[in-house]
Amino acid sequence: MVDIVVRKPGALAVQAGTEPRPDAGEVVVRVQRAGICGSDIHILHGSNPFAVYPRIIGHEFAGVVTALGTGVSSVRAGDHVVVDPVVSCGHCYPCRVGRPNVCANLEVMGVHRDGGFRNLVAVPARNVVAVPADMPFGLAALAEPFSIAANVLDRTGCGPQDTVLVYGAGTVGVTVLQVAKLLGARCIVADIDEARLERASGFGADAVIHSRRQPVAEAVRDENDGLGPTVIIDGAGVPALLDEACRIASPAGRIGLLGFSATPSSLSQQEVVRKELTVVGSRLNRQLLPKVVEWLASKRLTPEAMITQVFAAADAKAAFDLIEREPQRTLKVQLDFS
Repeated sequence: MVDIVVRKPGALAVQAGTEPRPDAGEVVVRVQRAGICGSDIHILHGSNPFAVYPRIIGHEFAGVVTALGTGVSSVRAGDHVVVDPVVSCGHCYPCRVGRPNVCANLEVMGVHRDGGFRNLVAVPARNVVAVPADMPFGLAALAEPFSIAANVLDRTGCGPQDTVLVYGAGTVGVTVLQVAKLLGARCIVADIDEARLERASGFGADAVIHSRRQPVAEAVRDENDGLGPTVIIDGAGVPALLDEACRIASPAGRIGLLGFSATPSSLSQQEVVRKELTVVGSRLNRQLLPKVVEWLASKRLTPEAMITQVFAAADAKAAFDLIEREPQRTLKVQLDFS
């Protein structure tokens, strides 16, 4: 057994793991497949403001339930599951109003508490979501990143009537694209990288914009009868994009922020009020994994091509090195713990 730990910023270690025992209300999951996220990279570099070290990282993982703590009846040993990494208290104001992803006592697996980059992990039973026994674990492990896309598009009220502009054609942008298309929207993706834009086209983008060759404002000018995109999602986290989004959004448009930076953004209050824009932040997901699993099981979502490389868990350092050295070759890199 192995644990993949960031001991301190810059220090990734693969070390011997231990076998956990479930407390009351917990289950033990034998991890089979886990995805590396950009936030794992940020923790490695010390740029995630929420992480505490040392930390077993990993929050995109799926596996098999092997043991049950007392009081657990919602799942059985042998069930195939994906794990929702959002651990909330259930009683604070955000939890009471259905926003457990911003719980006042929030703990995220792999960030605030140890995560799923290990062979065996004890997790709250309420955080496991059953998946069909014939669903590949690699596909199941994609449910968590897709729940992020589902959350921001729910927050912005995306539907078939919308024209969606996504800033960024990385992993976040590609998941938002696929969910927006599933919801029936027209979807445009902007990026500065030609290969990423080609990939977005392959995942169903209706149009792509190389924003170094053509200004985004110019490219979307004729959308929505000349009013502009009705939903704009910032998956890049570039502060200057918020001002542009407000300028090019349609009246009654909605802007969702997924990427984030500590650098302040400027925006025109006049534009926000004149168009009655809605600007929302979106963090993690609000218990949306069951919905995403349903989409995957019914094949309304077919994102298997997102998995570009799979490494044995013991080779985690090589996986991280690849993402850092050759990001153009990677979209979603997963670790195999089986």
